[in-house]
Amino acid sequence: MPRMKAIDRRTAARGLAAAWLGPVLLAAGLTALSACGSFGARAKLPPARADFLGKVEYIITKEERKVFLEMPDSDRDDFIAQFWKRRDPTPDSERNEFKIEYEDRVIKAGNLFHGEGRAGWRTDRGRIFILFGPPSERLTYPMDASGFCREVWYYGSFPVIFVDEHCSGSFVMTAINLEHLQELNIAQGYFQKTVNPEKKLFDYQVSMQKTRAENGVYEGKVFVDVPYDTIWFDFKGGRLETTFEVRLEISDESGTTAWQAEDAFPLALEEKELIENRKSRFRMEFPVVIDKNLDRLKTQKLRMDVSVRSTTGNEELKKAVTFQLKFDPSPDPGGPSLRLGSG
Repeated sequence: MPRMKAIDRRTAARGLAAAWLGPVLLAAGLTALSACGSFGARAKLPPARADFLGKVEYIITKEERKVFLEMPDSDRDDFIAQFWKRRDPTPDSERNEFKIEYEDRVIKAGNLFHGEGRAGWRTDRGRIFILFGPPSERLTYPMDASGFCREVWYYGSFPVIFVDEHCSGSFVMTAINLEHLQELNIAQGYFQKTVNPEKKLFDYQVSMQKTRAENGVYEGKVFVDVPYDTIWFDFKGGRLETTFEVRLEISDESGTTAWQAEDAFPLALEEKELIENRKSRFRMEFPVVIDKNLDRLKTQKLRMDVSVRSTTGNEELKKAVTFQLKFDPSPDPGGPSLRLGSG
């Protein structure tokens, strides 16, 4: 990710960013984060996983959130460890200053701003406190002529304003005007760099397409698509090379395997080809044939477990999804009927 260039006419925003730069660089999300279509998956998370995802929502990338929601729960402990490791400013030391500082601010925000009917770290004041730390000056104003209560936090000479329209203790961050909002957004850009940008997060998309379902037989195809811009290669003999080892398994509600497959897919191309394909995906295809227990399977929610390992860097990412087979005899007219990972 290229570094954001300074904009001369917004020196106040640069000053704001500089004032907020402490020993640890925190990412910003000044406006409420979008659920990105993941609310349903998030609602199914175990409480401890949902708590983690909620508390890091200001710094987690959309790619990381997508991977976290799609992976099996057994792999999430490792994901969380890697999540903090990617943000460790001193990876050679035992202390992760970023993690320590961030978690400390979450706790303090919870204690300071707990009276708004939700966790203190979920409030606007809690969010700003977590991202940028305590202000250099905090001014509070009781009810004014408009009937509003206000707080103004100063970071250097830059104000962040919170308004409570009913003086009930619930404050909402408010921009003075459009220029002020733009300056806040520019400052935000300086803080959205908590992850080492040298390598994109490895990810893939899985889809399934039915080709035939009749006479007690289900036939289809499973596609595994890896974006070229997330692939790391070995350089051998003037070419870029890697291999993907893929394992797939479909099981019923009791955990009994209904279908499984595995294969290795070598990939070799020249640098020019990689540049031409950088916005596309490398596709791996598996034929699916299920010819046993279809009467039982068509009434159940099935589970597909997917594992993709890249031999370059030994990266492995697992995903899991529940779905139901479609048993009308005609092929899927609009392409794959099952998608896992929409990245």
